Amino acid sequence: MTTALDALLRCVVILAVFLVVPLVIGQTEHKVMAHMQGRLGPMYAGGFHGWAQLVADGVKFAQKEDVVPADADRRIFQLAPAVALLPYLLVLVAIPVGPGGLVGQDLDAGLFFVLAVMGVGVLGSLMAGWASANKFSLLGGIRTAAQLMAYELPMLLAAASVAMAAGTVSLTGIMGAFHWWWVPWQIVGGFVFFTAGLAELQRPPFDMPVADSEIIFGAYTEYTGLRFALFLLSEYAGILVLCALTSVLFLGGWHGPLAGDLGWLWTLQKTFALAFVVIWLRVTYPRLREDQLMRFAWTVLIPLSLAQLALTGVVKVVIS
Repeated sequence: MTTALDALLRCVVILAVFLVVPLVIGQTEHKVMAHMQGRLGPMYAGGFHGWAQLVADGVKFAQKEDVVPADADRRIFQLAPAVALLPYLLVLVAIPVGPGGLVGQDLDAGLFFVLAVMGVGVLGSLMAGWASANKFSLLGGIRTAAQLMAYELPMLLAAASVAMAAGTVSLTGIMGAFHWWWVPWQIVGGFVFFTAGLAELQRPPFDMPVADSEIIFGAYTEYTGLRFALFLLSEYAGILVLCALTSVLFLGGWHGPLAGDLGWLWTLQKTFALAFVVIWLRVTYPRLREDQLMRFAWTVLIPLSLAQLALTGVVKVVIS
């Protein structure tokens, strides 16, 4: 009975985090972009500092008509938003937030699990593009598939470097083996992992699959109302997962002063600091062309990840 209650409590907490934190990241994006680009709109809704902007967006999406194109594959079209969103909920189950069992489920192969499930989320975009009966949506879906194939490899290699250093693929085990001198040693791998994750999420400047100037909005062109809102929520949930994983693998996660009591707070602070970087990159850098995007993966990130993996092997040999 106690075990079942504990599992239920963990599931409720994870679901609450999944439903709340991505929305907070979305609200933060509104405010950060408003300050950086002088946008006045997001600063007015509700009065003080535009606190009701997120509520206004939710009401707007709820009021919009739910349209399914006549020639679309109806079932696949309707299922795609859920396929894009739910994998990130499953990933949160395996990410350790703090010491002492602050994790939904401690998996022995947690790193393999989170990377595999994150890859499934891209299927939502592919399904949406294929089922929409729209050439722009199909082109966006194809670009998504090409981008996934290019950036999945450097992401896996960068994560493998950390697993090699820790001697385990358990995320909790990686946290237990972490030392602060890993940060400068693994910083190149952290850059590769974070950048490849941005590309998989199709975040600027890697948002060629949703290039509005060319293909309207890619795989999501035909979506309206709450289904479109689910795709936006999956993007912010993906930012949460990517930033949390980067903080756990490369920035020490819960490690910091008073980690025994405040470890969860250190993880949260590092995650939100990285989320700010994601927003800052959107405001700062222009969109890469498709050829530039692919060239960056194959000629920059993959060689860097291989070099990081080789360096980790050398350091492990020297230490042992």
